[in-house]
Amino acid sequence: MRGAAVAFVLALAAIDRPIAGPSDPQGADASADAAGAGLPAPVLRVGFDQRLGEQVPLDLEFRDEEGRAVRLGDLFDGKPVILSLAYYDCPMLCGLTLSGIASSLKTLSFDAGREFRVITVSFNPKETPKQARARKTQSLDLYGRPGAGNGWRFLTGEAEAIRRLTGAVGFRYEWDAEQKQYAHPTGIVVLTPAGRIARYFFGVEYAPKDLRLGLVEAADGRIGTLADRLLLLCYRYDSTTGRYSGLAIGLVRAGGVATVLALGLLIAATVRRDRRRAAGPDAPGRPSA
Repeated sequence: MRGAAVAFVLALAAIDRPIAGPSDPQGADASADAAGAGLPAPVLRVGFDQRLGEQVPLDLEFRDEEGRAVRLGDLFDGKPVILSLAYYDCPMLCGLTLSGIASSLKTLSFDAGREFRVITVSFNPKETPKQARARKTQSLDLYGRPGAGNGWRFLTGEAEAIRRLTGAVGFRYEWDAEQKQYAHPTGIVVLTPAGRIARYFFGVEYAPKDLRLGLVEAADGRIGTLADRLLLLCYRYDSTTGRYSGLAIGLVRAGGVATVLALGLLIAATVRRDRRRAAGPDAPGRPSA
């Protein structure tokens, strides 16, 4: 039960922002807070460091659900990719994360395999393609889109390939020997078709709007409608929360305030001018002819 409680704490922390670590500006404070809360040592080294714009190593080799060797870059196929890191025997968070991905994606008009791809990689080097296949079946059943099997791949791999991939995206996790499970953050990474890190989304559930905008942006406008691309002008990505916030609303509010101030100044100037005219040429303060 203690392990589940720790995992739940990590999930809640990751929903609003990446869990801080020693490399983060607030890492020392976060570690001290966690230590004061009595969390086990592995938890203090867990986090998701955002490395926007950096390249994921596409030469890495893994095994797919059928046990076939696959090169990571061969799975991109010119489309943006949602990368999720999980381990298939996870007692809590990973199952919630995979369910959250499926639930969010099923609301989109985009189809996995057509406009984008999803790649789930186990960070436990001891897991097997059989476990990956079982998780894939569960996730695709929840996703419910026919023909999505080739669009959502579940991989396993050797420790070195896993280390390079998790390191590239800033995913920090630790094996908790006492609880006999991994302590890890929760979230997904959106990659460009070239394998560069475009966006991070944290937590176990993902707003469909955020995922849609993230995919359109990562694809550089090659997917989505004109309305999607126009919507990107109204929202901006907030890297501290891993969400898109309404930029246009802020601009409209600022414009509204500026307009009110301008109208106020114009009205004040008009009133002052009318008063001077009404006072006539002999009014005090006016120069005589």
